[in-house]
Amino acid sequence: MKGNIAGLFDLDGVILDTEGLYSRFWGEQGRLFCPDVPDFTAKVKGRTLTDLLATYFPEKEQAERVIRSLSDFERQMPFRFIAGADGFIQDLKAHGVKLAIVTSSNEEKMAEVYRVLPQLKEWFDVIVTADKITRSKPDPECYLLAAKELQYAPARCVVFEDSFSGLKAGRGAGMKVIGLATTNPPETIRDKADAVIPDFRDFSYDRLISVYGKVD
Repeated sequence: MKGNIAGLFDLDGVILDTEGLYSRFWGEQGRLFCPDVPDFTAKVKGRTLTDLLATYFPEKEQAERVIRSLSDFERQMPFRFIAGADGFIQDLKAHGVKLAIVTSSNEEKMAEVYRVLPQLKEWFDVIVTADKITRSKPDPECYLLAAKELQYAPARCVVFEDSFSGLKAGRGAGMKVIGLATTNPPETIRDKADAVIPDFRDFSYDRLISVYGKVD
């Protein structure tokens, strides 16, 4: 059974405890620029910056202000692991599981992440960012690309996601999905995932296999 699956991880709200910070940032941008858009913060989660700018900030001046604000914000962000995430990732690696990060973040944001957590480049075999895809989550393109780069069939991949758009993307890719109740209450994502966990403190490779099942 060793190495028979691949683990595909979203970044914010799954590996990194950043969703609360982003909620405050995008909440402020919504109040400034999109006061008539209901639930603006929820609508932006899991989507690429390019997609967000095209949808909500089509005017060049507005888009440039948002980009500057976001860059300044991310340079000051404390990138901390979701509880148990680093240990769980190491457990998967010890069992020969291939790993990918699949994030809506762009390379500029990832440069800040690597500055604080350079080990992520060593832990993960593949990193798919917004710069590598043409369609934002909930489209499954990003997860299918990660599976292709890992050389694993989608049916042998397990996605770890927290946002509605990310969960839909994982399901749309034909993969098993573990939902992290770090951004949304567990009852709101339970029907969108094969299992729901609060974080990784009580999760392990063995528990993952019990959810995923054996693969020939």
